[in-house]
Amino acid sequence: MTDRAAARLDWTRATLGDPSLTLAPASADASFRSYWRTHADGRSVILMDSPPAQEDPAPWVAIGQRLRDAGLHVPAVLAQDLAQGFLLIEDLGQRLYLPALDAAGADHLYGQAMDALLRIQSAVDGSSLPPYNHAFLQRELELMPEWFLKRHLGYTPECEEWDVIEQAFTVLLHSAAEQPRVFVHRDFHSRNLLIVDTPADDPALLWNPGIIDFQGALHGPLAYDLASLLRDCYVAWDEARVQGWVEAYRQRAQQAGLLDPAVDAARFRRWFDLIGLQRHIKVLGIFCRLWYRDGKPGYLADLPRVLGYVLDVSRAYPELAGFAALVERCVGRRDVTVPVAA
Repeated sequence: MTDRAAARLDWTRATLGDPSLTLAPASADASFRSYWRTHADGRSVILMDSPPAQEDPAPWVAIGQRLRDAGLHVPAVLAQDLAQGFLLIEDLGQRLYLPALDAAGADHLYGQAMDALLRIQSAVDGSSLPPYNHAFLQRELELMPEWFLKRHLGYTPECEEWDVIEQAFTVLLHSAAEQPRVFVHRDFHSRNLLIVDTPADDPALLWNPGIIDFQGALHGPLAYDLASLLRDCYVAWDEARVQGWVEAYRQRAQQAGLLDPAVDAARFRRWFDLIGLQRHIKVLGIFCRLWYRDGKPGYLADLPRVLGYVLDVSRAYPELAGFAALVERCVGRRDVTVPVAA
């Protein structure tokens, strides 16, 4: 047992007053944070291990409280030691959206998710959060040429190809800057939303979905979380169905006062498409970095879906057609799920 493992077990036993309890892996994410399940007083609880030097737990606590105060179902904090990076939190269960999503049930589950998103954007003040601005979005975009093109594909663009990449990035950044600013979860998708079976005690709480992994929230473009949800890196839907959900959300956002009535369906769709494209370009880089830097290979299996989004959206906009052609040329016939040798 490592020193960290011993420390988290000792802290959990002392906090819950049970020297015999054990911890079982509950889940892990793409960061240094990990989650462990145990039982106390007949109920399941989660120990979140967030090493402060790598993953400061304080933002998770602060942002979670904002969401909880607005009536969103995030894990309640039962005990905490921020100096060590240990928190005991409510167990929202194991029923992630991803395996439950199917053609018959998607409208219901996405309906609940969009109810929650509308409340987040309407009731949670994100103005004091760090801005999801030009510089931040630019840094994210730059992950793709570094980790996907150079490291994963072994392709270093020529000078004129860099011009194509930078021109495409400029289009995306300008579109993002046009949008209203709201609280942005940044990973509002099927692996961070849960179906919670236990009914709510508080009628003001939106019990479903349970929402996790919100600690990286920023103040940014309104359509970002919607694109994260509906153009999910882990599940894809027929485009006509996606556009129906997008249009329904546009109308609800206007009714809620989040969106100017002058923003028509075409303009909102462009915002949705291009901020989703920004996200997926970033993700191409992140999924590769998770393997080559962090030794986490599982995300490579999702690269084809993300690459498909990047190409489909880029081809749909004339000003991005050159970028789509460049990415296609770089990939060639390569199976992008296969890592290159070190």
